Amino acid sequence: MNEKYVLTDEARQVGDHRVRRIRALRNVGDHARAGHFGGWVETEKNLSEVGDSWVADEAHVFADAQVFGDALVFGNAIVSGNARVSGNARVGGGVWVSDEARVTGDALVTGKARVAGFAQVEDGAMVGDRASVAGRVRVSGYARIMGQTRLYSAEWVSGDARMWA
Repeated sequence: MNEKYVLTDEARQVGDHRVRRIRALRNVGDHARAGHFGGWVETEKNLSEVGDSWVADEAHVFADAQVFGDALVFGNAIVSGNARVSGNARVGGGVWVSDEARVTGDALVTGKARVAGFAQVEDGAMVGDRASVAGRVRVSGYARIMGQTRLYSAEWVSGDARMWA
């Protein structure tokens, strides 16, 4: 198997989780070059060896969270719980994706946004600034959830919808 990365000996504690910095063993798409250091994961199950998915910068992925496909987690983002980031999704900045949340397709979650509960951000949707989606909220299509918008419960925002608060 053509391994993508290795866990280094550099470690830190994040709550109850011990995470380790990753280092690329080969070029990983446009995300990393062989030998470059990436972000932090708790175990190999957090970042797939398949595809060009990557955890960069000071981003942390731990617990049962997974990053796979060609997804990128960057900046100071945190992906935890049983969350999944996949497809060509981008999660970065001070974002926190947790619980059973899913970010997939060409979705973008940025700024200091939160995606939690069973929320789904998919297709070309974007959640940014300090927006928060949780519960069973689904954001899809090219919808934009920005500002300090809070969506909880079982809302579905799709198409070209724009929400700012």
